[in-house]
Amino acid sequence: MYKIMLADDEGIVIDSLKFIIEKEFPGDCVVEYAKTGRSVIELAEGFRPDIAVMDIQMPGINGIDAMREIREANAHTVFIIMSAYDKFDYAKEAINLGVLEYLNKPVEREKIVQVLRRAMGMIDRDREKRSQDLLIREKMETVIPIIENGLIQNLLYHEHFEEDIDNFRNLLGIREEYAYMAALVCGESQEGNHMTNAVGASIRVQDAYRVIREMTDEYLPGIMGSVMANKIAVLIPCGRSRLEYNERIQVIEKARELARKLKARTDIAFRVGIGSVKAIYEVAESYNEALHALVQTTSKVAHVDDAPVGCLYEENYPADIEKMLFELTEKGDVKGVKAEAIRFFDWMEENYAAYLTDIKLKALEFVLWAEHISYESGSRVYHFRSRSDYLPTLLELKDLDEVRTWFVHKMENACRDITLKKEPQSVSVVEKARQYIDKNFTNKDISLDEVSRAVDISPYYFSKIFKEETGRNFIEYITEIRMDRAKELLAGRDMSMKEICAAAGYSDPNYFSRIFKKHTGVTPTEYKEKK
Repeated sequence: MYKIMLADDEGIVIDSLKFIIEKEFPGDCVVEYAKTGRSVIELAEGFRPDIAVMDIQMPGINGIDAMREIREANAHTVFIIMSAYDKFDYAKEAINLGVLEYLNKPVEREKIVQVLRRAMGMIDRDREKRSQDLLIREKMETVIPIIENGLIQNLLYHEHFEEDIDNFRNLLGIREEYAYMAALVCGESQEGNHMTNAVGASIRVQDAYRVIREMTDEYLPGIMGSVMANKIAVLIPCGRSRLEYNERIQVIEKARELARKLKARTDIAFRVGIGSVKAIYEVAESYNEALHALVQTTSKVAHVDDAPVGCLYEENYPADIEKMLFELTEKGDVKGVKAEAIRFFDWMEENYAAYLTDIKLKALEFVLWAEHISYESGSRVYHFRSRSDYLPTLLELKDLDEVRTWFVHKMENACRDITLKKEPQSVSVVEKARQYIDKNFTNKDISLDEVSRAVDISPYYFSKIFKEETGRNFIEYITEIRMDRAKELLAGRDMSMKEICAAAGYSDPNYFSRIFKKHTGVTPTEYKEKK
C-alpha cells in the first residue's frame, strides 16, 4: 500500500490525478490532498505520505518551502513536482531537495503513470532495505552479547590466546590498547562486605540481564560478560594507561548512580568494584583488583585505588621491571629475561650496594620464583634437594659482580627450561610413534588406538599432532611404510607374492594388490616384472 499526497490549488488537477491513480493502481494506494501550502504541511505531519505530488505556486507557503518542511519530518517521502512554472531556480532547489521528477503542466497520462511507478519502485527498495537492516539489527542484538562474552571469557581465563582476543576486538571494533574492569556483584541485600542470598539473586539477574545490560551501557559503557554466579564482568576500553583523578571520581559517581538505578529497576542489590587500567591482554588482573576492592571495603562502590589492595612499594622500587621480568619468564624469552634481570640488578646496585646480604636475599627470592614458574609449566621435574647448594653458594660470594653473575645465570636457566618445554612436544611423541610403527607395521591389526596407547596420549590428540608433524594421517603414513617395504621386497628378493603380502602387513593378497596399484599405479606383479 502506498500513501500518496496531492498538493495543488486547482481542483480539476487533483480530480484528474486521483482518477488516474485509482484507475492504474486499484486498491494499491491511499490518496489525500490539500490546496494550500500550510494545509499541505499539516496534512503531511499526520498522513506521512510515501509519495507527494506537489505544485509550486499555491496560496500561502509555496511548494518548495512546503517540501523543505515536510522533508525535515519525513526523510523517506518521494517528491514529484508538477507545475506550470519552468524556472531554473525552482528546478535547482528541487534537485537539492531530492525531487524525483520535475514535470511541466500539462502532463500526459502515460508520463504520470511512468513517474509514479518509478516512485513506487524506490519506495519498495527502501522498504526492503529497512526490513533487511532491522533483520540484521535483530540478529546482531542476539550475536553481539555472545561475541562480547567470548572476549570477556578469553581475557579472564585464556588471555594467552592473543589471536582469539584480537579477533574478538576486531569484531567489536575495539581499537584501544588499554582497559579496566568493573565487577557487578549482586545479592538480596548487603551485609558488611558481602551480599546475601547470592544464589537466589543470580537466578533473578539472569531474568533481568537485558535490563541490566542496557543500564550498565548507559553509565559504564563497555563490553559486558554473562552472569557468573552472582557476578557480571564489564570491560571498559581506555585510551590511556591510567585515569586521571577527576576521571576516576567521575567513574565512581557513575557506578554509584548505576547501582542505585539497578536496585530501583530490578529490586536486586548491587555493589560495583572497579580495577585499575591495564594493557588489554592483562585486564584479568584489573578484574581481580575490582573483586578485592569490594572485599576490602563495605562501600557500595569500591575502586582499587581507594582500597588497600595489593603490595605497596617504596617510592623508587622498579615494580615495572619486576613485572616484566616474570612475564618474560613465563613466555620463555631468555634474551628478554637476561636484559630485565640485569636492569633489576643495576637498580639494586645503584641504590643498595652497601647491603650485600639484602641483595643476595632479593636475588634468591627472584630465582626461586622463576623456578616456581618453570616447575608449574611442567618443564622440569621437582626434586626437594635440587636447590641445596643455593644458600651456601650465595653466602660464599664476596662481591656484587659474583652475585650478579649467579643471579642472571639462574634466571636464564629457569627461563630456558620453559623455552625447551614450549618447543612442540609432539616431535618426541611422533618420533616414538614412528619407531613403534616401524617395528610393528607387519602386524595386520595395528591401529591408531594401539599406537596412541603405546605413546600414552589420547587417540584424538595423537591423530592431530601426528598429522601436524608428518603432513599425513595415520592410515596414509602406515600405508606408505608398507608400500615402501613391499617395493623393497618385490625388487630385491625371490619371494612369493603371498609372502611379500604378509611381510608388508597385509593378510589378503587381493586387497594388497589393489592398495599397491592405487599407490604406485601398477600391480605388484607388474612392478616386480619391471624390476
